[in-house]
Amino acid sequence: MASIEERVEELVTPKIESLGYNVYDVQYAKEGKDYFLRIFIDKKDGIDLNDCEKVNNEINDILDEADYIKEQYFLEISSPGIERILRKDKHLEIAKGEQVEIKLFGKLEIENGKKEYIGTLKSFDNEAIYIEEIEKNKEIKILRKNISNMKLKYNW
Repeated sequence: MASIEERVEELVTPKIESLGYNVYDVQYAKEGKDYFLRIFIDKKDGIDLNDCEKVNNEINDILDEADYIKEQYFLEISSPGIERILRKDKHLEIAKGEQVEIKLFGKLEIENGKKEYIGTLKSFDNEAIYIEEIEKNKEIKILRKNISNMKLKYNW
């Protein structure tokens, strides 16, 4: 059975795309006592508050009718941002050749046991992410199961 995130993404994508936006990601999370459904939208020229409001107004009734989520939740529509989270293969495919920041659950036994790596995303497969680390200028393999967070790294 598909997760709530997958079901919601499948449900709202046609409507959001008809408005001229792409669905970047859908996240459903409990934070404290509250539940949040976050839908990240994108378009070539970027996203502003009016875009988020427009999408919110168009999908609210669709979500209520489908009634996939039984708990009370807060709906948030936003841009994935410049330093966007990389959770899915489609995100990684787009990010190939870009600089990424990877944080791990624990220290790796390679590279002096670091918990954070910054490098250029070279490739990925079902088990691992391969980056060329900036500091050492060498390719390293990081198992996906060890990754707590991965995002694009923007050089401010």
